Amino acid sequence: MNGLRVIPTWRHGQERLYVCLTDGRNVAWYDRDAARVNLLSEERREDVLDVLGPFLTGRVTVGPPPVPTPAELARLTLHPDDDLAPNRPGEALVIDLDRDPGPARRLRPDPRRRALAAEQAVGEALDRLEGAGWHTVHSIPLPGGDRVHHLLIGPGGIFALRSLYARKQRVLVADPMVTVGRREPYPLVRRVRADADRASYALTAEVHAVLAVAGPADLDVLAPLREVRVLQDTDLSSLARLGGVLKPADVEALHAMARDRHTWLRT
Repeated sequence: MNGLRVIPTWRHGQERLYVCLTDGRNVAWYDRDAARVNLLSEERREDVLDVLGPFLTGRVTVGPPPVPTPAELARLTLHPDDDLAPNRPGEALVIDLDRDPGPARRLRPDPRRRALAAEQAVGEALDRLEGAGWHTVHSIPLPGGDRVHHLLIGPGGIFALRSLYARKQRVLVADPMVTVGRREPYPLVRRVRADADRASYALTAEVHAVLAVAGPADLDVLAPLREVRVLQDTDLSSLARLGGVLKPADVEALHAMARDRHTWLRT
């Protein structure tokens, strides 16, 4: 036994296999798309190739990775259990529903499933921005049991988004109240601002608040909101047109910080 283990990760349909020590530190990773095994320690070459043997396909290049940026180094030192980047949209709700799916027959739809549908719709829209220099971290756990539904980081800045399910319903926003269909209004705008404030504190950077409304029949914002954007899930691509705020190196550094679970423990 060489004390190494292989941990697969998936992000946007791409698989990468990390080779880790028993304490969780990475010593290498196999990028299938690039057909390359990147070694962080040449001394472990034989052990790494031995443990990766069942996973290697075709000819691969083996060697040290390209000179990593500080952000990449920070990411590589993360224990897999502390890396939030693999989180799916609505990760916490998916886990909760797996553990407790609820009764097979209900008089009313399970609100968790509606919330999950909203987070998935918003998350999928945000993930499509990845190729334009943006990164998204989903379902970030916060102390006290709350979550940042989505954190978007890119050239146009940092955005904390809270998803709202409103399929085929009218949504009325009158700061701080939000009304969905015939339900009672509630001060959701305050929650959206609070998400951004907590994210700003954790990252020591300016974070903009966004209420992302999934599938509304009509969206009416009565007056401009202070420091909060309200967007439909179908309009989130407009954020990609923002720029001139963060340099690529800053985006990578902030993403490395945001994906670390420990970053959020102080909020």
